[in-house]
Amino acid sequence: MNFKAIQRCQWWLPILSGIFIGTSYIPFPPWASLFGFVPLWLFWMQQSTLKNVVLGGMVTSFVFTLIGFNWVTHLLHEFAHLNWTLSLVGMVIYGLIAHLFVPIAGLFWFLWQRRFSPAARLSLVMMAMLTTLSEFYSLTLFDWNFGYSWFGAGVPLYQWAEYIGFSGLSALTLLTNLAFYRAWINRTNRTGKLTLMAVVWGFVLLNAGGLWLKSRVPAPDASLNAALVQANIGNSEKMAAELGEGYTQEIFKRHLRLTDKALVNSKDKVDFVLWPETAFPVLLGDEFKFNDYPLALSQFLKERQQALITGAYSVDRSVRLMTNSLFALDSNGQLTAPHYSKTILLAFGEYIPGEQWFPDIRKWLPPTGHFARGAGPTALLKLDDFKIGPQICYESLFPKFSLGLAQLGAQFIVNVTNDSWYGTWQEPYQHMYMTLARGVEFRRPVLRVTNTGISTVSLATGQILERSPIHEEWTGLYQVPYLKTPPVTFYQSYFYLVPILLWCGLITLFVMGWFAKEKR
Repeated sequence: MNFKAIQRCQWWLPILSGIFIGTSYIPFPPWASLFGFVPLWLFWMQQSTLKNVVLGGMVTSFVFTLIGFNWVTHLLHEFAHLNWTLSLVGMVIYGLIAHLFVPIAGLFWFLWQRRFSPAARLSLVMMAMLTTLSEFYSLTLFDWNFGYSWFGAGVPLYQWAEYIGFSGLSALTLLTNLAFYRAWINRTNRTGKLTLMAVVWGFVLLNAGGLWLKSRVPAPDASLNAALVQANIGNSEKMAAELGEGYTQEIFKRHLRLTDKALVNSKDKVDFVLWPETAFPVLLGDEFKFNDYPLALSQFLKERQQALITGAYSVDRSVRLMTNSLFALDSNGQLTAPHYSKTILLAFGEYIPGEQWFPDIRKWLPPTGHFARGAGPTALLKLDDFKIGPQICYESLFPKFSLGLAQLGAQFIVNVTNDSWYGTWQEPYQHMYMTLARGVEFRRPVLRVTNTGISTVSLATGQILERSPIHEEWTGLYQVPYLKTPPVTFYQSYFYLVPILLWCGLITLFVMGWFAKEKR
């Protein structure tokens, strides 16, 4: 098929945008992030009906979701136990609804343009602003943005997250598409060439600034030795243990064996061992500490004089529900208070949205988990003199949660995760970078351990240390430098600056559109 034949397809520009965007997200390099929306915006500017604008946005979001998030197919097959045909159907449905911010932006832009009939330049700026704001507030189960791709590719401009967060980098990336649009439509004249040159030099300067920001991160004044244990427990084994149908002893022994292996290999005293989310295969907490497995764990740690942080299930008696929790045990095998329970639960995995208003919905989805929510980032884990910010799996995707840990004075963040449902292709890498991104925003180390990989440690500079293999047993020993009193980053102090600026920009454009109409 030649280019002219492709152009005869009405939707080729939205499809092209979808391909550009989808192939610029982790694990791909962000090769088209700065101009991925340009073909879609060209298409929108050519349309005279709301229907085509919305459908064009749907086509773009559908294509880039299929490319960038096709791991959802594996998730549905593994977690929901659907056959591959139904999993593909589920992936198609997800592709249609996952990133509705694109057609929603087109909808609002078209209505605004029809109401005010602005000049083309003002209309284009409003298009870019609405796309950026819609993405900023998009509702999705996997709260990704365009800023993470720069981190994933190691492009130094990601260091600016210390000032504007990765959501701010995402907004900057989207708005830069506006400059590329102007460069394209003026490509035959001097204006287009100057615009392109300005973007290129701006990109160079931002990266040079990123290198400078990295060099000025305060030198650490303390360090800790941690051992990460990745036991690679299969989903069927894990679920059987959780349902009381076996494998509990095998899972427990595997974690003990790998812990001993890590301790033997360590040349220095290990300050604490870190196990993944729900790694301890039975209930843990003060009311269960005299049960067989908690007693065995306590004795194991006491004999080795070794502290441990582990994920485990517990119970919230106030609501009579289980919790997905994180516990610290000291070198005498005793639980330290308080423990942390997961607050941001995974929809359809740990709770059913709307169940509090429609309890009967659980009858339709009986296998779905039903967990109590924790109190949020309101307390740090206590272990020796460390100030440890606890975080479980999905919570790492939300900067506001890590902001709470930073405000409490956490010296570093520990994140325990189970990524075993998602395969090996995309999600483990996407989730890893999104988790470690919090360390750049708040300039703190992040220790991340998962059940099946990727387990690793990132430093306050964003440097990522040794990474574990995926779906293999593994132990890692890390010396982690940190600051006893971490600095307060600009992003931490002015967390809402970027959305305020975006809203101010939108209001300004509305006012300009109104005045332009009144003048005419």
